[in-house]
Amino acid sequence: MRLALPQDSHLLGERLAGVVRPGDVIALTGPLGAGKTSIARGLLAALGLEEEAPSPSFAIVQPYAPPEVRIPVLHVDLYRIDDPDEAEELGLDEARADSLLIVEWPERLGNAAWQDALWLSLEVMPDGARALTAKVPAAWKDRWPQIS
Repeated sequence: MRLALPQDSHLLGERLAGVVRPGDVIALTGPLGAGKTSIARGLLAALGLEEEAPSPSFAIVQPYAPPEVRIPVLHVDLYRIDDPDEAEELGLDEARADSLLIVEWPERLGNAAWQDALWLSLEVMPDGARALTAKVPAAWKDRWPQIS
């Protein structure tokens, strides 16, 4: 998928909000400035968040709960995680039982993390557009066509 304009990332997040549910993981990969946080912000806004979501780079995990948003969400940024064992302390797998996880930099945990996640990889193209590649697991097969 091609995201020609910066606001296209935000719009993709808005479309994702229509199909997400607690227990889902959306893994966002790509270089700095590729649009990962823009997708997360669009999703959170469409779930009801009125203010702009901050990047969780320093907090690592930014929680959102009803009535602030329609469903519980953990926006996670693993950029500062150096060792996958550090992530264990965050309790993400347990929290996922009743929350949506939006995870930036999931590759910091290795390729085996969240095999059932919707993996969205962003690449910045020479013209400034973003190329988005989706790895769609079985749990998302009936929902992803509604997005793309």
